[in-house]
Amino acid sequence: MTIEQIRKVHGTRPFRAFRLRTADGREYSVQHPEFLYITPTGRTIVVADRDGNVDIVDLLLMATIHFDRGSRRGDGRAQR
Repeated sequence: MTIEQIRKVHGTRPFRAFRLRTADGREYSVQHPEFLYITPTGRTIVVADRDGNVDIVDLLLMATIHFDRGSRRGDGRAQR
């Protein structure tokens, strides 16, 4: 996976919640655009959750991007 792919998904408007999955199956949910930070080098990302917990992840570990089904809002809820 490339940083350009993550930037494209992250910058999509309206925002769609998505999950990043690593090769070993760990998942990181991005429910709002402000919950993902891409470092200036583009090699590391920081993913936060609603409780303020953060994970710092090397981009080389990322395998896939999954969109949350039906979600088109920045709050992670499906738009009706």
